[in-house]
Amino acid sequence: MAIVVTGATGTIGRALIRELGGAALAVVRRPDQGADLGCAYVVGDLEQPESVPIEPGDRLFLNSSIWPGFVAAHRAVIDHAAARGAAQVVTVSVRGATPAGLLASGLHGQVDDHLRASGVPWSILAPVGFMQNLAGDVDEEGRIFGSYGRGPVGYIDARDIAAVAAALLTRPVGDDATYELTGPAAPTHDEIAAELTRALGRPVRYVDLPVEEGAAHFEKRGLPAPAARDLARLMAQIGDGRWASTTTTVADVVGRAPRSLREFLGQTESPTARR
Repeated sequence: MAIVVTGATGTIGRALIRELGGAALAVVRRPDQGADLGCAYVVGDLEQPESVPIEPGDRLFLNSSIWPGFVAAHRAVIDHAAARGAAQVVTVSVRGATPAGLLASGLHGQVDDHLRASGVPWSILAPVGFMQNLAGDVDEEGRIFGSYGRGPVGYIDARDIAAVAAALLTRPVGDDATYELTGPAAPTHDEIAAELTRALGRPVRYVDLPVEEGAAHFEKRGLPAPAARDLARLMAQIGDGRWASTTTTVADVVGRAPRSLREFLGQTESPTARR
C-alpha cells in the first residue's frame, strides 16, 4: 500500500512528506523536482490521470495550485483513483467551498462534490487562509491591502494542514468527512499587521478598501478585472465573519494544538506558500 502525494513540491506537500518520514510516492512534473523531496517519486501530470500511479489499496493525497484546467483534471484523477481501487482520497479544499462560490471556493466546491459522489472513501480538508502568505502581502511601504473590514480570520499554518493529512493517511480509513481547519485564534487584519510589525521589525499597517476600490487596486497589481473584482468581493464575504470561528480539528486529529500566528512568525523561514 502506497501513499501517493500530488502537489508534492508545494508547501503542504513538502510538509506532508516530512510528516510521513519520507514514506510516500510523490508525483512531480519534472524529474529535477523530485531530487530533494526525500522520498520516492515518479513523473506525472494531473491532466494525464493515468500518469498518476495508483494501485488497489493505495491512498491518494490530491492537491495542487489553481489553474484553468483545475476542475477537469482533479475530477479525472478522482475517477482514475476510483477505477484503480484506491482505498482513500484526501484532498485540500477551502472552508465553506461551494460550486457557486467565488474564485477558488467555486472550483474546490465542484471538485468536492465530485469526490463525494465518486464512491471512493474520502476526507476533505477545508482550511482558511495560510499564515505562510501573510508576510508576502506586505508591500514595500509596509501596507497590506484588503476588503475584510474588521472581520477576523483564523489563519492556519500550512504545516498543521499537512499534519492532519498525514494522520488521516496513516490510520485506518474512517468515515467520509470534511475537516474544517483553523489556527487557534482569529485575529483581525489590524491585529495581524501588529504581529507582522513585531516579527518583521518594521511598521506594517492594514489598509481596508471598499469592494470597488479593492477591485481597482488588485487590477492595478496585475489581476484581470473580473478576478480582481471577485477577489475584493470574496474578501468582503470573508469579512462578514464566516471565517471568524475557530475549530479544534487540528488538536482532535493530531493530538496537539495548531501553531499560533506568533509562533509561526517566530519559526517560519519562507514568506510565501504554494499549495
